[in-house]
Amino acid sequence: MSLDGLVRTAWLIPLYALVAWLGALIWSPGITRRTGPRPAGYLNALLTLVAFLHSVGALVAIWDQPAQVIRLPWLQVGDLVLELPLQVSSLTLGACAVVTGLNLAAQIYGFGYMEMDWGWARFFSLLGLFEGGMCALALCDSLFFSYVILEILTLGTYLLVGFWFNQSLVVTGARDAFLTKRIGDLLLLMGVIAIYPLTGSWEFEDLTAWAKSVQAGAISVDPNLIALVGLGLLAGPVGKCAQFPLHLWLDEAMEGPIPSTILRNAVVVGTGAWVLIRLQPLYELSPTVLRLMLVIGGLTAVGGSLVALAQIDAKRALSYLVSAYMGLIFVAVGTGHTQQAYQLLLTYAPAMALLVMALGMVIWNSITQDLRYLGGLWSRRPISGLCFLTGMAGMVALPPFGSFWVLTDLWQQLAQSGQGLWAAVVLVTNAVTALGLTRVFGLVWGGKPQQMSERSPEVHWPMMLPSTAMMGVTLHVPMILAALDLLPALQGIPIAVMAGSSLAGIALGAWLYLPRGRRPVDWAFLADWQDLLANDFYTPKLYRASVVFVVRIISEVTALFDRYVVDGVVNLTSLVVLAGGQVLKYTTSGQLQAYVLTIVVGVALLGWLIL
Repeated sequence: MSLDGLVRTAWLIPLYALVAWLGALIWSPGITRRTGPRPAGYLNALLTLVAFLHSVGALVAIWDQPAQVIRLPWLQVGDLVLELPLQVSSLTLGACAVVTGLNLAAQIYGFGYMEMDWGWARFFSLLGLFEGGMCALALCDSLFFSYVILEILTLGTYLLVGFWFNQSLVVTGARDAFLTKRIGDLLLLMGVIAIYPLTGSWEFEDLTAWAKSVQAGAISVDPNLIALVGLGLLAGPVGKCAQFPLHLWLDEAMEGPIPSTILRNAVVVGTGAWVLIRLQPLYELSPTVLRLMLVIGGLTAVGGSLVALAQIDAKRALSYLVSAYMGLIFVAVGTGHTQQAYQLLLTYAPAMALLVMALGMVIWNSITQDLRYLGGLWSRRPISGLCFLTGMAGMVALPPFGSFWVLTDLWQQLAQSGQGLWAAVVLVTNAVTALGLTRVFGLVWGGKPQQMSERSPEVHWPMMLPSTAMMGVTLHVPMILAALDLLPALQGIPIAVMAGSSLAGIALGAWLYLPRGRRPVDWAFLADWQDLLANDFYTPKLYRASVVFVVRIISEVTALFDRYVVDGVVNLTSLVVLAGGQVLKYTTSGQLQAYVLTIVVGVALLGWLIL
């Protein structure tokens, strides 16, 4: 097939993963006894490789070319025609290449991590569902169908987090993650439905054109109405990106297997940011929505990076940093820097995937993710430690790695435009993130070996190969940016400020944790602050005392009303009928004259009452 043919058939990219999703289910328990579960994983990896090669080939063909729109018929009833528009451009195909490449790495990693698990068919089919949904979302040019795809991803999150459903904590985590995201999904659905009567279309290009017409004054819209619609459209990305106050689900989602965590932390959470960026022209119509977006992003960025400092669970420490990084994307979108927001997604994905892979290699054979029981692994696990250091360098503004260019450019743009508060948010978040990642490195690889890390060799090749490959990708992100002509022109002061903040965070973390390598500094005056951060500013307790308490009271009152009022009326009616039947059975004499007399008297009484 020619390169142009790859572009015309780009709609096949999500279908490869969906075919793998359905194909993996063939290995049901009956078949698994004869063939084993592994063919399900191999089928998914093979089709993911095909999707990756298709994405890269189509990207090469369409580079520097105008975007193309492919319309697939979805539903036709009379005059109603619903089409699924797919935008094929260098941006969307690049996103597909990132998704398929990371999923391929996660699946190969899963071959090693899940080698003793007999749930391969279910697990790899869900990874295929994730990949298909994310590729479809990247190509989709319709807000309505984007919402549908996000719902599918929410279901996939629930199923993957609850993969080991025989554990009570896993069931609770899956349920809480699903319900928390459903809040944002419900509000997003309201916004999706409400925007259609205003614009007459759900396609992103039409929404952008409509927003420009409103800004130009060609179309008049009630500011209060557009603010309400914008708040609904904002709620969905807030939930998907684990932003305050809907951020707790990502912490609960850490109960799932590490290979799914790689995909979720690196790209699944970013799907909400993808929709957020594409809806940015609509958000600009309401200053209220923009202010709220900035407040949410700023609080989550700074708060999430601080909370990560006090976590003793390695996976949860990374989960809060994911929320913090997504908060920076909210700040970028809220201040109108959408190009930097897209670039943040690009530089963040491989670095976060590498961090999760490195910790996963430790968790796999140390049988714990509690930082208190780890340490001294640098002498035993230097390759995994090097992978973690590379991922850490790729996450923060440390030259010459990828995030350095994007974060420094964002800080420079904010500072030059007089938005000092949000520039400070970027600076503080970067410094605290560097401190938090150095802390995790010190507690895992620094110090002396502990009980759970005394005998901890490097992992086998199915886990090591994708980890080292992802390390190479992370190291080459600046070259990729340069090849795509995306490296910004940076000035000396922004470079010094952002690089200095990264080095300051790393130096402080090294001083605090590398010599000791065991536990946070337990100075007495920091104990209360440490408890505050470890408990996520007591947000879960606040929710239990407010929202959960109110919902519980309402549910109990509703249950009592249903039991004693609704059911009471129904039961009373049945009792009256039963009692009437018991009384009337004694009036059954079998005499026709008595029946006729009863009818006549009854009709006479009714007539008298009516007249």
